Amino acid sequence: MTVQTERPPSGPTDVVKGTGAEPSGASAARRRVGDAAPYLLLLPPVAVTLVFLGWPLVKNALLSFQNLNMRQLIQHLTEWNGGDNYKEILGSADFWNVTVRSILFTAANVVLIMIFGTLIGLLLARLGKRMRITLLIALVLAWAMPVIAATTVFQWLFASRFGVVNWVLDKIGFHSMADYNWTGSQFSTFFVITILIVWMSIPFVAINLYAATTTIPKELYEAAALDGATAWKSFTSVTMPFLRPFLFATTFLEVIWVFKAFVQVFAINEGGPNRLTEILPVYAYVEGVGNQHYGMGSAIALLTVVILLLLTSYYLRIVLKQEEDEL
Repeated sequence: MTVQTERPPSGPTDVVKGTGAEPSGASAARRRVGDAAPYLLLLPPVAVTLVFLGWPLVKNALLSFQNLNMRQLIQHLTEWNGGDNYKEILGSADFWNVTVRSILFTAANVVLIMIFGTLIGLLLARLGKRMRITLLIALVLAWAMPVIAATTVFQWLFASRFGVVNWVLDKIGFHSMADYNWTGSQFSTFFVITILIVWMSIPFVAINLYAATTTIPKELYEAAALDGATAWKSFTSVTMPFLRPFLFATTFLEVIWVFKAFVQVFAINEGGPNRLTEILPVYAYVEGVGNQHYGMGSAIALLTVVILLLLTSYYLRIVLKQEEDEL
């Protein structure tokens, strides 16, 4: 007779094997790697920035405390003069005149760029597909043109003897403008430079704003129309709240780009006539390289960076305050 015995039920001490449970230490390590992943991805661009931007800035700062002229370069001498370069610059009326001129020049250009760029960006959103693509191609071509090439074209357009602008003005009745020298006075030179910079900068603003309009849900416009909102009311209550962050960011970038617009100003007339159209980057180049006062030029360049940081920080403070008030 065979006796069958039943296996007792599993007790609490039995261990289930092969369930795939992960040890807590490995899970914590994986979480730590996941938390550090964004910082690891940032390391390459930060390293490149430090090498190609950080080190030249440090080198420029060191040169600004030296008396570095042609003699020191030839004889490989290092003559430290402390803060003498900064004392001479900050005590010079020319530096402050150029600083005020640079700020006014930047403000005028940025206002024009943002107004016309915004209008063209809104126009892109209203146009049909074919016209939109045509205008976008024209904007991209203007934006992609190299700065020196664009400046050369404008020099030809505004040439005093064979320029297209003078020829057109003469043909439509302004005969006194037939041989007008556009780079002969401070105002007319800045007029040409401003047209050039605004023409080159409008595509960036317009394309940015058009891209921003594509993110606005159409249902909001339909709801505004049902509420009886006019076109202007729909623009102020629906379009502008979506475009405001893009406008703030674009204005911030344009302030930086226009403030350091060296190539256009220098290539048109080298800061002339009589150095009346020099802005800070051109002033630093003329004093440093042109007059061979390299330590002085480095000090002006560093002060330019400081002034730009102050302007942008003031602008960001205004933007953040407006956002806090809206909240």
